[in-house]
Amino acid sequence: MRYAKVIIDISAQSVNKAFTYVIPEDIEDIVTVGSRVQVPFGGHNALREGFIIGISEESDIEASRLKRIISAAEGKTDVNGELIKLAAFMAGEYGCTMNQALTAVLPVKRTVRKNSRRRDPLSALSEGIDRENLCLSLNRDQENAVSGILRADRPSLLYGVTGSGKTRVYIELIKKMREMGKQTIVLIPEISLTYQTVRELVKYLGSSIAVMHSKLSEGEKYEQYMRALSGEIDVMVGPRSAVFTPFSRLGLIIIDEEHERTYRSDTSPRYDTRAVALWRTRYNRAKLVLGSATPSMESYKAALKGGFRLFKLKERAHRDASLPKVHIVDMRKELKGGNRSIFSSELAGLMDDRLSKNEQIMLFLNRRGYAGFVSCRSCGHVIKCPHCDVSMTAHNSWYRDSSSGRKYPLLSCHYCGYAAPLPSLCPECGSRFIAPFGAGTEKLESLVREKFPSAKMLRMDADTTAKKGQYERILSAFRERKADILIGTQMIVKGHDFPFVTLVGIVSADLSLNTPEYDASERTFQLITQAAGRSGRADIRGDVVIQSYDPSHYAIACAAAQDYESFYEREMSYRSLMKYPPETRMLFYGLKSMDEDMLNEAAGFAADLVKGLGLPETSVIGPCNESVYKINDYYRKILYIKHSRHDIIIRIRNELNKRISERFSPRKLYLTSDIR
Repeated sequence: MRYAKVIIDISAQSVNKAFTYVIPEDIEDIVTVGSRVQVPFGGHNALREGFIIGISEESDIEASRLKRIISAAEGKTDVNGELIKLAAFMAGEYGCTMNQALTAVLPVKRTVRKNSRRRDPLSALSEGIDRENLCLSLNRDQENAVSGILRADRPSLLYGVTGSGKTRVYIELIKKMREMGKQTIVLIPEISLTYQTVRELVKYLGSSIAVMHSKLSEGEKYEQYMRALSGEIDVMVGPRSAVFTPFSRLGLIIIDEEHERTYRSDTSPRYDTRAVALWRTRYNRAKLVLGSATPSMESYKAALKGGFRLFKLKERAHRDASLPKVHIVDMRKELKGGNRSIFSSELAGLMDDRLSKNEQIMLFLNRRGYAGFVSCRSCGHVIKCPHCDVSMTAHNSWYRDSSSGRKYPLLSCHYCGYAAPLPSLCPECGSRFIAPFGAGTEKLESLVREKFPSAKMLRMDADTTAKKGQYERILSAFRERKADILIGTQMIVKGHDFPFVTLVGIVSADLSLNTPEYDASERTFQLITQAAGRSGRADIRGDVVIQSYDPSHYAIACAAAQDYESFYEREMSYRSLMKYPPETRMLFYGLKSMDEDMLNEAAGFAADLVKGLGLPETSVIGPCNESVYKINDYYRKILYIKHSRHDIIIRIRNELNKRISERFSPRKLYLTSDIR
């Protein structure tokens, strides 16, 4: 006898409320996870529709006490059934529970409060413009990409230099899908790109487009979900969660800026959006397109090996546009020459020039806040968060002491949110020589105001975009030329198209290069290339200034030359030598606990367990402390486990989860895993 776990209402707040039913013998061969079934439910045994989320040979409840499934729908499951099958795939692939996967895949039913003052600007844009579709002209490379992608029998990688018109290709593909009665999901890495993407799609495709993003309320998300389910719209735009859009006629999934880390979920289930999209397109016999000016190493390798079809856009789309002139500045020489400013003489001179010509400037610094850390110049003590193993960041905000009336700069932790005033004396040695060091976007803004007092500027980082609608307001204001200079973190360098930007300053190119991660060079190359690509996208040639203390590093040199192929060859040589992804598969296995002794014991147990499995060609590194050892009072350790086969990595992870959970209390020890 076989048993099925059935959920009755997939949109209920607790999607994990499943009921066990007996599977009758006459339908055993046609039911599977995701099947739609009719079951008796409630005191009067009224027939209700449900979906199977699990099948087993055993049940915790006696068979005599269980009700039987009445009937099951034959053939291909509907879209809700598809999403439940997808959740089952994710549970197995990412080591989460079925309940966790279902919570990610299926929405929670919430009512939408009608409040015109909180009208989401993106939804208003996508719903409020009803125009005739504009004609779109494509160049030869773009036309070849469209026709090739439509003919391709496998996923496609669209690799195009910055400003080469990848969005034009996307729009033409969506039009082709519409002609075939198919629906499209367009995935973007961050909410900051949503406004521009929706604006372009509506401009050429009309208004039957929906938007999904993190700033929407749960009710608004559910409303968009239902619009998709009912067939009211045929294009969904949004970050990674939009991959779960319930389209019943799915024909195409586009993943723009596919290299971005935000496509990997950092909470359970820790899914890779690209893998989930691949599963959905295979299930629906749909097209998958990954686009980027700086493809991930994994995707480009797959393209070279034949797993993806590769299409290249080598020229900028604008007829008179060309790649910008790049200036690499060695900040060591600036310092020797007596320049202690954050601005090199070259950057300062070019900023003066562009402001005099009424052209726009973007300054990129991938660190928010006023100063990177606060340190004592007498003893070297750095002020750290009491709950996390990180230095506190100074912000340009103030705390007023109620007793003395004095004002002190406010320090905050970017991991847990803890805040405290800057002490007047060093807590370690009592010295009064304690002050902020380094610079973030907030400090950069104040320095720009000092040096260019007449310039109008905007700042865009996590602090200035915390409120709903702030992304759109900042980007719209800059696009409308209400500011001369836009200062920001990485959110300003991804995919934006500002025709009057003719200068991009990369203030500190080394920040991402000196992180303790195996892909730090790739990350640096991508950020610099993307940042540089914002300059000179129209008919005025742009300039880019890259300020670095290590200007000869190949990540910086190749980014300056916009030479992806050379960077790929250099980086793959390093990855091959060190056996890092994509040369091999690697499991990042994390453990965290408030009990440091338990954590050390469990981490040692995990390492010994993997070694004891005796699997050939398995490499174990660690356990070692995470780069940030303590966050919010939790200590954290990590193991790195390498093997060439994905199935072996899955087997190791599952064995670790099982054995550690049996030995240590799951309430005191938390496990995470991520496979690259």
